[in-house]
Amino acid sequence: MESALDYYGARALLQWQIELGATESIGDEPVDRYALQATVPKAKADQAPAVVKAKEVDPVEQAQKAARAATGLPSLRAALEGFEHCALKKGARNLVFSDGQAVARVMIIGDAPGRDEDRAGIPFAGRAGGLLDKMLAAIDLERSKNVYLTSVLPWRPPLNQEVQAGDIAMMTPFLQRHVELAEPEILVLMGNTACQAVLGKRGISRLRGEWLQAWGKPVLPMVPPEKLLTQPQGKRAAWADLLSLKAKLGMLA
Repeated sequence: MESALDYYGARALLQWQIELGATESIGDEPVDRYALQATVPKAKADQAPAVVKAKEVDPVEQAQKAARAATGLPSLRAALEGFEHCALKKGARNLVFSDGQAVARVMIIGDAPGRDEDRAGIPFAGRAGGLLDKMLAAIDLERSKNVYLTSVLPWRPPLNQEVQAGDIAMMTPFLQRHVELAEPEILVLMGNTACQAVLGKRGISRLRGEWLQAWGKPVLPMVPPEKLLTQPQGKRAAWADLLSLKAKLGMLA
């Protein structure tokens, strides 16, 4: 069947389509798009394509795996250095892992690094560390000989802000593995964060001086030295706790 359009009519229609924006021809025969829409089957609700969600990473689970894989203190430190799920790491200057003697009978656990610890890369540095050294020396303990020190968090919270529960939960598997590898006889918990991680309790003013049990070890909560710097009236109670620690060491000898 011949087209009803003559040459000039067809050219005019083509020119009109070009003015509308048509740039190319996609077929030799015209297609009625309105008729095609009526023939396209509609997708059923129960046939909607499933949306595959990316599996969420559980940072606590990842911490547990990394901690369990550590076979010694050097590999535990390496595991912490390679752990990328804690946001505190991004704002800290140094990893604060430990100080003192790893084979010591007493392991002291602090809360989190401050500015001095972040700069030095060791726990209990600066004025607070100096006070702690004097306190320990009074009962014949010394970090270079018979005390091992660490903290719950290995990275400094920004501006020394309050430690978050999520960060404690994330770092506790590393801390527990740290205790297992260091094998101390006694744990001294200096601060609320340390008590939360090891005992699941807070309230250092209430807990201090009371011998408890956790992770198969006798545990003594104490007020941290940085708090004693601002509240010197607490030194009397701290001295009583030190004497209690000395007595416990004598009982276990």
